[in-house]
Amino acid sequence: MLQIGPYTLPNPYILAPMAGVSERPYRVIAFKMGAALCPTELVSSQGLMHANQRTLKYLRFDAEVERPYSLQIFGGDPEAMARASVMGKEYGAQIIDINMGCPVKKVTKNGAGSALLCEPPRAAEIVRRIREASGLPVTCKIRSGWDHKSRNYLQLAGQLFDAGCAALAIHPRTREQGYSGQADWGVIADLKRHFPDRIIIGNGDVKTPADAQRMLDSTGCDFVMIGRAALGNPWIFRELTGGEPPTPEERCEGVLAHFRGHVEFVGDALGAVRSFRRHMAWYAHGLYGAAAFRAEVNALDTPEAVEASVRRFFVAAQVDASGPSEEQDVDYRAALG
Repeated sequence: MLQIGPYTLPNPYILAPMAGVSERPYRVIAFKMGAALCPTELVSSQGLMHANQRTLKYLRFDAEVERPYSLQIFGGDPEAMARASVMGKEYGAQIIDINMGCPVKKVTKNGAGSALLCEPPRAAEIVRRIREASGLPVTCKIRSGWDHKSRNYLQLAGQLFDAGCAALAIHPRTREQGYSGQADWGVIADLKRHFPDRIIIGNGDVKTPADAQRMLDSTGCDFVMIGRAALGNPWIFRELTGGEPPTPEERCEGVLAHFRGHVEFVGDALGAVRSFRRHMAWYAHGLYGAAAFRAEVNALDTPEAVEASVRRFFVAAQVDASGPSEEQDVDYRAALG
């Protein structure tokens, strides 16, 4: 059964929590396209504790669509993380997800993110304290280790499960690797082999529906988490569940719907136009004329101009059969601190 805590999920495909991506507008789109679960981007426990208004904004969700609502938080102090989880519950969170994998210094310097890979007892204490304080199911996202000399994922997983972790997502790269090199799916298979009765979520180098199926088949994991392949492509969840790729018209309307939702979410038209530029670049990725479109929209500063440009480009845009020249990426330095 595809279940996390008390929640039965409709399929094994989860949107990865990504900084600057997994905001409410995009999560809603991904859910509607078929994603089974869409955790929020990583949110600071300290920001929640101090009721930072920018941080609280990222707790907003669509109760009709986001079921269950999974809130990802990061921090290194068990007490602060427990208190933040209670606040998250008060704002509607149904699952608390703990980020133990973010490699950026902004996060790790405070003992959070992948710094927790180095201290399994403290990581387990955070899980235990959140469970006791909030009563919610707790999930965690980890890496295989800090570096190639300390791939301690089995030790860490054992302590997290003993502390009450309901599901564990594993990105099989070390903190040292960041997002470079190849993800070692053997780590996912090893984790499932050692913990056959636990919920394991595989993540890393899933670029197509075929990759997702291959990960499920080759590792035995219960769920597949889709990250960079979902950038500008929420339709991947439709394809994963048996649907078709988007037509040019669907792509155009999807970009416009996301943009309008983003403007409403941000609440500032100029700020929204600027922050949505990365999304437009992701949506155009792999299409003929993408470079010229990116240059055009990067010079625009009003929603009306953006909408006109989006319509001109996407209604006629065709997939470049030669494929994109480079992989898309997320700037995790934008994590909410």
